[in-house]
Amino acid sequence: MMWSALALAALIALTVLMYARAPGIAWLLAGAAWFFAAAELTGGWNLPLIVAGAALLTLLLLMVLPPLRRTAFTRPMLGVYRRILPAMSQTEQEALDAGTVWWEGELFSGAPNWTRMHDIPQPRLSQKELHFLDHEVEEVCAMTNDWDVSHIHQDLPPQVWQYLKDHGFLGMIIPKKYGGLEFSAYMHSQVVTKLGTRSATLAISVMVPNSLGPAELLIHYGTEEQKNYYLPRLAKGLEVPAFGLTNPSAGSDAAAIPDIGVVCKGMWEGREVVGMRVTWEKRYITLGPICTILGLAFRLTDPDHLLGAKEDLGITCALVPTKTPGVNIGRRHWPLNASFQNGPNWGKDVFMPLDWIIGGPAMAGTGWRMLMECLAAGRSISLPSLTTAMAKLAARSIGAYARVRQQFKMPIGKFEGVEEALTRIAARTYMMDATRIMTAGAVDLGEKPAVASAIAKLHVTEMGRQVVNDAMDVLAGKGIMLGPNNLMARAYQQIPIAITVEGANILTRSLIVFGQGAIRCHPWVLKEMQATRNPDTRQGLADFDHALSEHVKFGLSNFARALVMGLTGSHFVRTPEAIDPRTRRYYQQLTRMSASFAFVSDVSMLVLGGGLKRREKLSARLGDVLSAMYLCSAALKRYEGQGRHVTDAPLLHWAIWDTLYHAQTALDGAIANYPNRLVAWGLRRVVYPLGRMFHAPSDELGARAARILITPSTDENRARDRLTAGIYLPKSEKEPLGALEAALEAALAAEGVEQKLRAAQREGRISGPDHAALVEDAAAKGVIRLDEREALARYARLRDEVVRVDHFPQDFGVSVKVEERAAA
Repeated sequence: MMWSALALAALIALTVLMYARAPGIAWLLAGAAWFFAAAELTGGWNLPLIVAGAALLTLLLLMVLPPLRRTAFTRPMLGVYRRILPAMSQTEQEALDAGTVWWEGELFSGAPNWTRMHDIPQPRLSQKELHFLDHEVEEVCAMTNDWDVSHIHQDLPPQVWQYLKDHGFLGMIIPKKYGGLEFSAYMHSQVVTKLGTRSATLAISVMVPNSLGPAELLIHYGTEEQKNYYLPRLAKGLEVPAFGLTNPSAGSDAAAIPDIGVVCKGMWEGREVVGMRVTWEKRYITLGPICTILGLAFRLTDPDHLLGAKEDLGITCALVPTKTPGVNIGRRHWPLNASFQNGPNWGKDVFMPLDWIIGGPAMAGTGWRMLMECLAAGRSISLPSLTTAMAKLAARSIGAYARVRQQFKMPIGKFEGVEEALTRIAARTYMMDATRIMTAGAVDLGEKPAVASAIAKLHVTEMGRQVVNDAMDVLAGKGIMLGPNNLMARAYQQIPIAITVEGANILTRSLIVFGQGAIRCHPWVLKEMQATRNPDTRQGLADFDHALSEHVKFGLSNFARALVMGLTGSHFVRTPEAIDPRTRRYYQQLTRMSASFAFVSDVSMLVLGGGLKRREKLSARLGDVLSAMYLCSAALKRYEGQGRHVTDAPLLHWAIWDTLYHAQTALDGAIANYPNRLVAWGLRRVVYPLGRMFHAPSDELGARAARILITPSTDENRARDRLTAGIYLPKSEKEPLGALEAALEAALAAEGVEQKLRAAQREGRISGPDHAALVEDAAAKGVIRLDEREALARYARLRDEVVRVDHFPQDFGVSVKVEERAAA
């Protein structure tokens, strides 16, 4: 009995020490105390107790005495680690080194500091930025008609292009000293979002010059001469930029581009200079067909060693005026019938001076690092903003349509099947927007969040695809009839573009989020890798010893934390006092998920080693868990930052429950498909000791979220306005969205009158062969007032308008197509 009690005490002490990540001295003291207690309670020291105590003392001394630990344990482990560590190319290393680790690092820690998250400043717009949104952005939206853009001009009209250039839209990120607007990343995101609710072509045409491309690369890496010449011209729209990266042979594997530049001597402006002869072929280049300055990525070689001893200098970025002899700008691509300018370009043995390298000759070979660092910022803004715009447009318009459109004498939004789609539209739009805002805000704080930006791009675009698909399902027949009155057709056509560019989602999910996250976000893995490659063997051993010992404590802690929180349901996890008590359980559940995720990740890296890189499905599922925690963090951050509006709570609750449920499915799938079944059995017992922890959100909760979309905002409840804040909202009833908004208000006004009609009909006071006759009879008998009759008439007119679909003459578009074929 005594030994059972001692064993239980040892188990409790061991769990507490691991859970708390106690230092080695605490382990030593706890071990000594246990042995002295055991000797006292069992009649003194005996041989087995002495042997066990000596063994434990030796192990604990290894923990607390680094010189002893390095000799007996770390040095052999360093050799093993070097052998199993997979080879890493220069471009892979540069991708890992690029960017910063932000909140996603906390999520990988197993014990996120939620106070730190809430201390992150909420992004705010300056007065100048607010004025620009309310005036210049509003004006250019009013100037743009997306149907005209796509079916008449097949581009932005000339006057819109000129307005964009004259008002600085193409230079939003350029500093004021160069003539730019120097807007914040959050403002950049807000502009793209608002433009995107009017026209994707308009948004993309503004988005690209302000994203990864010549302006951003010049700001960060250009020489003063390059900045002084190009940035003012880009800010004023005198130059239209594009950036050429993708080669037909290298899409997702962009680091393998075969485009080549050779350092050589040649004639330039009448004299012989050292330059480079570049051959390239690029495709999918946005703004390429109309650009005047082309940013170009290629691999630079120096076979004659004109620049130094190194022959393969690596990927290099240069600025090439498109009027340069030998530069060929191809015709247009036609990306899913979208009208933004996009096309190929190429050149063969085009000679250009070394001064055209961004940053000058000294930056030759550093292009991949430049691109990766800038991509982390650009990917945080562009596509999350554009896709959120599509979702907000869907939420606003489809919610109104579902209230106005009736079948079986009832608004379709009140049918449970449609209600399910509306729920997903509303809650996912809430989470998308929260993720967009939080990630853009990180850029304004000086971060270049490589992993967080990948998560934002991947999941905001994926949720956007789901939202648009749900919107099309609600529209049904109206959704598939293309025309000026169809607000969602273009989004439906073009959402795959967002899915594909800036890192195809399949690649991002299976290779990037966890592949980079496991190294970058883990507190010790990258330090271990760096230590193994340290040419100073003594320092490398010391660094590896520190990182490895901390890594062991980290793994043991997450094992204990995952198990204890699993057994207790995480009910005893401490949370910040300042949060809304109604969201407290989410913080506790996310903390448990963080510990479980970190533990499974560590075991996977230990068991699979370099083979984990090739287990893409396993990596993708683990990446889904990390992503889910980031998305939930953003939603919680938004809820607190916007003032904990009770009317927004259904959106928050449904979004988080749904995300955690899918994260649980991903983690369960990773364990179920684990290659080592014995390890899988152990993981399941630690992660789910009492079974799975989450269920799908309830139907009742979903119904409350859906009602937000079909209910106009009031002074007491502005949830719908907050959800769709920042969209372009035309006032005219001649505009499709304006008509929907007016019809929604009219539907609400008419519903009370319709109830009067039905009651009077049941009582036999009015009759008629159809609805119009009923109204006439009711008006004649004083059942409804004149203003109520007018409300019914207004609703009927607006309802018919928003339900109407477009139709065209037989020869629509035929003459244009014939002319195009003749020109070709």
